[in-house]
Amino acid sequence: MKRLLVGLAFAMAVFSNAYAGAEKPAILKPTIVLVHGAFADASSWNGVVKILEKDGYPVVAAANPLRGVANDAQYVADIVSGIGSPVVLVGHSYGGSVISETADPHSNVKALVYVAAFAPDVGETAAGLAGKFPGSTLAPTLAPPVPLSGGGKDLYIRQDKFHDQFAADVSGPEAKLMAATQRPITEAALNETQTAAAWKTVPSWFIYGDEDKNIPAQASAFMAARAHSRDTVVIKGASHVAMVSNPGPVARLIEKAAREASR
Repeated sequence: MKRLLVGLAFAMAVFSNAYAGAEKPAILKPTIVLVHGAFADASSWNGVVKILEKDGYPVVAAANPLRGVANDAQYVADIVSGIGSPVVLVGHSYGGSVISETADPHSNVKALVYVAAFAPDVGETAAGLAGKFPGSTLAPTLAPPVPLSGGGKDLYIRQDKFHDQFAADVSGPEAKLMAATQRPITEAALNETQTAAAWKTVPSWFIYGDEDKNIPAQASAFMAARAHSRDTVVIKGASHVAMVSNPGPVARLIEKAAREASR
């Protein structure tokens, strides 16, 4: 009888453990929302997306309108609100201004990752930050502004200058394709004053190349330090499009941010 009772107790313990394991909820990974910057489009994230999706992360590469900080931030905020679950916001270049304006302490954004990106404080502009330290050579490579019928002007990088200025560590054929498909940004967007700085309340991570000709490395280092970056990665020899030329390190930092923000 004693052996029977011991056997029943053992069986019940096994059943209880199995049931508890079956009922234990899976840990859901946050959605990664990627926001491209000026003179690029969502395809600039392709290499990063492949890695993130392979590692099980849901990803959205937003089509940043590039019309103005407040306008673009609202567009991204609508995407984030529609997701409903935890989000890691990633911005490249001007996209950093957008994610800084988008997130707020009460949203579902749990982390910010700046990839060769602006992280402006309230009252600052992308153009102002680009010129805060020496080294940016963007201005002389811009094509004549394109007047818009509704007012304002669109800016492009001259296609014959694009490779050296924007993507020097990308192959010639790929850079030529990027130059032809670049999306313009309004002149006003680069000079629009920031009204929010989400990095003050949301944990942030930074990664950039030391050969960036759009945003000088000194400016990126300044912004990362000011934001109390949880981790700052500098890619030796990388251009302004580190996510295109070095998708591995960029994806690893995004995943690190996602893990640490989920704790």
